[in-house]
Amino acid sequence: MGIVAGLDSSPDFTRIVVCDTDTGAVLRQGYAPHPVEAPDGASGRPSDVDPQAWLLSLGEAAGGGLLEGVQAIGVSAQQNALIPLDAQGNTVRPALVGGDKRAQVAAADLVDALGGREAWAQAVGCAPQAALPVTKLRWLAKNEPENALRTAVLLQAHDWLVWQLLGRPLRRTTDRGGASGTGYWSPATGGYRPDLVELALGHHAMLPEVIGPADAAGTTPEGLLISAGTGETMAAAFGLGLGLGDAVVSLGASGSVMAVHPEALADQSGMITSLADATGMHLPVVTTLNAVRTLRGAAELLGLADLEGFSELAMKSTPGSHGLVLLPYLEGERTPNLPHTAGTLAGLRRESMKPEHLARAAFEGMLCGLADALDVLRGRGVDVRRVFLLGPAAELPAVQAAAPSLFGAQVVVPQPADYAAIGAARQAAWALGVSQGTLDPRTPPAWQGAAAQVLEPGDELAVGQAVRQQFTAVREQTHPGAFQP
Repeated sequence: MGIVAGLDSSPDFTRIVVCDTDTGAVLRQGYAPHPVEAPDGASGRPSDVDPQAWLLSLGEAAGGGLLEGVQAIGVSAQQNALIPLDAQGNTVRPALVGGDKRAQVAAADLVDALGGREAWAQAVGCAPQAALPVTKLRWLAKNEPENALRTAVLLQAHDWLVWQLLGRPLRRTTDRGGASGTGYWSPATGGYRPDLVELALGHHAMLPEVIGPADAAGTTPEGLLISAGTGETMAAAFGLGLGLGDAVVSLGASGSVMAVHPEALADQSGMITSLADATGMHLPVVTTLNAVRTLRGAAELLGLADLEGFSELAMKSTPGSHGLVLLPYLEGERTPNLPHTAGTLAGLRRESMKPEHLARAAFEGMLCGLADALDVLRGRGVDVRRVFLLGPAAELPAVQAAAPSLFGAQVVVPQPADYAAIGAARQAAWALGVSQGTLDPRTPPAWQGAAAQVLEPGDELAVGQAVRQQFTAVREQTHPGAFQP
């Protein structure tokens, strides 16, 4: 028996868990916020963060002897962060993190420069978006040409942290999961597209070596093994123990649906973003722009301050909301691709004009929109037998009552935990086991699955499918042909 650690450096904080190598049981944990101001989303400029802030919070989170006895550590970190280094390994400028409206122009430039979204999907599995590192490179070249010229090496957040923990060696590494989110690495071929770096930045730059899921990035002088590391999404999937047949629906203000699949999916419509996972498999992702913001908007309309009360109101209605259908496209929508549309409330009759029916229609509209996203993956041959439902809204009774029948699958609601940090620790245990000859590099350690509530569609399946048909009919009438799963 031994112990390993997993470190998750999110946009706002560092979380560290120390786990038993054999079972994955969390033995102790540490936390510290990053000492940085909140990103300024109003300015339209890319958010700038000094990566040293990540090291400071890492040190604070690891205080009090947290890592005593730890044999290996894995690093999970926020995705889409870009750290440009000069030839000496110094940061050229603060890291570019998150998404920003100003980079949307750069994204459109890149789409046109390669010949359209389809060309990008074939090349790297996704089209440029404001948040992607390849888009940030184009922004840098256009807006800070001197910094762009000095940029010689490109790293992401988890690459940079691993490199720092190892003492800044000449060798710089990343993993498939992190590389797949850059916009210049192809999940289908498993190789970089340096021509896309040059297209965005104006010249070549050194890229980290992509190592295998069970490979070690190196060992510190003190003998601490550092695993490959990965992005937060991939680490969380690994921490949850996802496998073939599993999908994850994340309920934030916007929504995302991803699933484990053995192949990379190049989607010419642009609805699927093809990512790699932390095990050697793939994570196709479909996003919606409207999830919990739909619930909050409808709750405010009805004068309700919290979602718990809104859920309680919705439970007074019945499936189908007495014919009310809400197309929840409040911010436009990506799935289907309707960027300039608005939401639609249909089916108004005297008997349906009650607060509880509107509340139910908001929950059903949100979940039907996410079910559409699931159908995009199913339509491409992705097996979905189990759906993990994540986010605080997953605990709401109105969500749990409707989700299994609308998704047409078993729904698993895991207990809240630091799954990205746990996934990073599991990766560390894998790399440690392989280095010691006790684990196969093709088979990760079998840790205990997440404690969870399991919900079955049961007898409600036919009812859920009828609600889906009602939603589909309104969507097709309002936006004919917009959705082609």
